[in-house]
Amino acid sequence: MRAARFHEYGGAESLVIEQAPDPHAGPGEIRVRVAAASVNPIDWKLRSGALHQLIPLELPAIPGRDAAGVVDEIGDGVQGVSIGDRVFGLGGVTGVTAELVILSAWAHAPDTWNDEQAAGAGLASVTAMRGLNALGSLAGRTLLVEGAAGGVGGAAVEIAVAQGATVIGTASERNHEFLTSLGAVPTTYGPGLAQRLSAFAPHGVDIALDTAASGSLDDLVAITGDPTRVATVADHAGGQRLGTHVVNAENDSTLLSAAAELGRQGRYTPRIEQTYPLERIADAHAHAERGRTRGKIVICI
Repeated sequence: MRAARFHEYGGAESLVIEQAPDPHAGPGEIRVRVAAASVNPIDWKLRSGALHQLIPLELPAIPGRDAAGVVDEIGDGVQGVSIGDRVFGLGGVTGVTAELVILSAWAHAPDTWNDEQAAGAGLASVTAMRGLNALGSLAGRTLLVEGAAGGVGGAAVEIAVAQGATVIGTASERNHEFLTSLGAVPTTYGPGLAQRLSAFAPHGVDIALDTAASGSLDDLVAITGDPTRVATVADHAGGQRLGTHVVNAENDSTLLSAAAELGRQGRYTPRIEQTYPLERIADAHAHAERGRTRGKIVICI
């Protein structure tokens, strides 16, 4: 199969397109012929070597965490999916930017999403949902999402609105119209946030979700009044210091299915900033590494 790989840690230019061995589905897994795969911050952090002490990789490695495509091989013990089904989901920490991938968590992709949207839904929706679930019931509460224009932040906004929350989202001014389209009340991030929020939420902010790791956790705790009313999916060290909920993504088919159902209802649509062909994966990684994306970056296989 054709795949993007890197043979040593380094910059985006270390990525090459080459032939790699075909993977095969083991027990509890499916193999998917990939239509599209998304680019997440962990992808370039792993490729650069920034996480090599925490997550050492066997090189050469194929980057990528989540993808969408058509099932073409089913492992032992797998039920509820058939050859030819269109799915999206999660593999390991690497391995999906290729023609064939192994998924250990998946859901049927709704017809309301194209392949690029389905590819962008996996990690973003699971991360957002786990962060929101840590905060308890959302109905009737005012939620602040820090970093609301990114892949995870945007997913969190739409999913929280669907669950009955009033959502205020922080982003740069150029993304405020985008946040409004997601259903959030937009505001800027940075100094003076508490004062700005008083105009949007005169009765206060109930809960907050940090998706940005912008150093704002102390402010979010002060704004909500309680570290247990704050969850972070991005600043683990800060969250542990302050006693907030610290959330990691997990390969959870139940959460993926819940995201897909919201998609079928038209209540959650993964937002795509830009797509790249596989041959331009280095450009896609460089784009992601610059940050400040609006939605997801996706590789079309």
